[in-house]
Amino acid sequence: MIEAARGKGQEEVSAAQDALRIAIVAPPWYPLPPRGYGGTELVVHLLHQELRRLGHDVTVFGAEDSEPGVTMLADAAWSHDLGGPDHSARLATYLARVYAALGGQRFDVIHDHTGFEGLLLALYSGVAPAVVHTIHGELVEPMRTFYKEVHTRARLCAISVNQAAADPALRIAGIVHNAVELPATPPGPSHERYLIEVARITPDKGQHLAIRVAQRANRKLILAGKVERTKEGKRYFEEQIEPFLSPTVEYYPNVAGQQKARLISRAAAGIFPLQWSEPFGLAMVECMVAGTPVLALRTGSTPELIEPGVTGFLAEDVEDLVQAAGRLDQIDRVHCAEVARERFGPHHMAERYISVYRRGSVEVEPLAAAPAATAIELLNLQPTAPTRQPSGR
Repeated sequence: MIEAARGKGQEEVSAAQDALRIAIVAPPWYPLPPRGYGGTELVVHLLHQELRRLGHDVTVFGAEDSEPGVTMLADAAWSHDLGGPDHSARLATYLARVYAALGGQRFDVIHDHTGFEGLLLALYSGVAPAVVHTIHGELVEPMRTFYKEVHTRARLCAISVNQAAADPALRIAGIVHNAVELPATPPGPSHERYLIEVARITPDKGQHLAIRVAQRANRKLILAGKVERTKEGKRYFEEQIEPFLSPTVEYYPNVAGQQKARLISRAAAGIFPLQWSEPFGLAMVECMVAGTPVLALRTGSTPELIEPGVTGFLAEDVEDLVQAAGRLDQIDRVHCAEVARERFGPHHMAERYISVYRRGSVEVEPLAAAPAATAIELLNLQPTAPTRQPSGR
């Protein structure tokens, strides 16, 4: 349920319009902003930039090689330990450095993006009266049980209705969709016929289905993404992707910057035949803000990210995706970009987090493919009036 969580350690930041003093703890794996991969790091980068632009006093911690203004406390080489046997030790080392640096300081809000370890430290550090934590991954066991132990003291933020719905009994302060970097210009007047999927090469992302759709729709396909560093990921690439690579199915191991932006903006559509309940799809949103519509299976967060006929099409199966690929000319790419940029721009994300910082909660937004009432019913929304609490400044 979504409500203004209150309890021990839940003093609310003043609703006055004065600047807040905010500490943000990013993950230690990639710099801010990331050079390629690093979805959470990109979100944190956009958030702290926008908060500063709005006049707030922001201290942010992150990895080496970050931009100026970031306190860098994680070694760049640690990115290779993400998901490996040294993952926990690297994260613990980073958090020890962060909270040593925070010693003796006082903030209005501390906003953690690192996971349950960072949330625990934030709660017991006494650094700030308000502790906000964004749940960036799938909400599954044992994380659900952990979050229920702390949800009366921390302001937990989900990144989609779908994610929060995994446990309606969990107290969620708000649903704040991730933002992406917005292109500086509107979509161009022309594009090419190819489809593109920007994602890790793994069965969950469904690249093998993207190949089938492209072949049946008589369109070229570009796959862009690293092969997942697991035995399953490597086998998937070798058996279901690599044999089909050709002039009509191209593979780019890693794209970033201008190359990525160009490939996305010139595509007829992004295609995402996901095989799991993904809590948010940054790559889908990156397509839409560029004016490139998205074709996706109806799963996970796709129904709340995609507005059918405006920013893309939702499908039930491969046949539906093939048919949708034939209707792409119905999408007004300029309007697609306008709608997506309003919903997924950094300013909108920052304003919603500020509501969580100040009031302890933020209202549920209408979904793209479902009425707001559905979202409220889905999450068992029980509104509560915010209480007046000190700013902690």
